[in-house]
Amino acid sequence: MPETLQDRLANTRILVIGDLILDTFVWGNVSRVSPEAPVPVVDVTKEETFLGGAANVARNLVELTPHVSISGRVGEDTAARDLQDILERRRIGKTGFLVEKGARTTTKERIIARTQQVVRVDRESRHPLTQEDRSIIVSEVIKNIGDFDGIIFQDYAKGFIDEALVAGIRSAAKDANIPTTADPKPGNAIDWAGITAVKPNRSEVFALAGIPCTEPADNPIKDHPLLEACRILQERWQNEYLLVTLSHQGMILIQRDGQPAHIACETQEVYDVSGAGDTVIAVFTLALAAGCDAIEAATLANRASGIVVGKLGTATVKASELFA
Repeated sequence: MPETLQDRLANTRILVIGDLILDTFVWGNVSRVSPEAPVPVVDVTKEETFLGGAANVARNLVELTPHVSISGRVGEDTAARDLQDILERRRIGKTGFLVEKGARTTTKERIIARTQQVVRVDRESRHPLTQEDRSIIVSEVIKNIGDFDGIIFQDYAKGFIDEALVAGIRSAAKDANIPTTADPKPGNAIDWAGITAVKPNRSEVFALAGIPCTEPADNPIKDHPLLEACRILQERWQNEYLLVTLSHQGMILIQRDGQPAHIACETQEVYDVSGAGDTVIAVFTLALAAGCDAIEAATLANRASGIVVGKLGTATVKASELFA
């Protein structure tokens, strides 16, 4: 019996490298305004904790393949213990994982009244890796590079992803013929040259290209300012693919040796876009590493993101949903 695409994805091994975040959602109801200040009083009914940031990319991946590992750092606090407990329960491995003494683990706490987010509380300490810690992480990833079929750099600009870390791992991945992808942050100036695919959203493309962002055209293929920004990045980095997410317009795939391709949005109804970009980079990379061509991989990623934005919170898509 021939191997199905679902089987191929399930047999593909991915390493996610990036900033780890613990997401907490506090759910409740609002029926009154506080007498202390003109703010709603949320009566809490439920609290949930999830993997966030680069860890949310891994969380998306384990719905489709059991072969997922993560490289990142946490502090020495309760949030770090909670995050590592979830990694262990989800059977996500660790390769180049740093527990940093005296540091704070990044957390995002969202207060939600019914389906409306009221406020988000962030706790973090942004600082770069030390040269010693970076060397240890890069060495461990390189030592185990043969255990992976694809590598994702997920940058949330918290200090873990930097030029030297990317350069060391990118070189080893290229020598091993392992595809690499990146979800960049404009505020973190990194040379993504040599990366197989880069996945910014529309506003990030303009910021990365250094030109003013414009209003979207009705047809992304005729969105000339967007195409010009993409051309600048392709000329700068020479990636095989540039996958740009366009919110309700879907996404556009820029190929080094082909015409731009527009993949229309498949979303029926949007409830929450939190983490949708994590789903896109996870599924696109997994599909590429499993042998799909870029159009197939982008179509699959587009379908997955269309499912997760129809859910509340940083959701994931199950294989049964994606292939239904």
